Amino acid sequence: MTTTLPLTMQAIENDGFHLKISIKINGKKACLILDTGASRTVFDETRIANFIGNDTLKKHDRLSTGLGTATMTSKKVTLKKIQLGNLVIKDYQATILDLQHVNQSYLKLDLDPVDGVLGGDILNDYQAVIDYKNEALVLNMRHKRLLKSKN
Repeated sequence: MTTTLPLTMQAIENDGFHLKISIKINGKKACLILDTGASRTVFDETRIANFIGNDTLKKHDRLSTGLGTATMTSKKVTLKKIQLGNLVIKDYQATILDLQHVNQSYLKLDLDPVDGVLGGDILNDYQAVIDYKNEALVLNMRHKRLLKSKN
């Protein structure tokens, strides 16, 4: 069984595009950039407060790389529910980063801010297929692929 989510192809100054997707975090609508090169799904440190209320962000013991920066401190929080179409992920251990530089760039381009980045962990776990022709993301709800460590 699969679930299909519409993608928005957001033009970036006639120089390509970003794929944007709408999901729900704890029942509230959120906008994410779909990034197949991101190892994990991450959420913006400032904007996550709209979805978790007064839940405390915990400092993460590792640095994150990517998103146009060398390294940055990350935080973590457990999101009670993430919904991608008909797929519901409960108690998701979310990584939180300062994505202010992304949203500042979007603001300069007169684009709406994003709440985070949908990355490789969820895309891999649910065998994501990007259907460019139909501007859709297809996720396999029956299969959560778990990476096996080599012994």
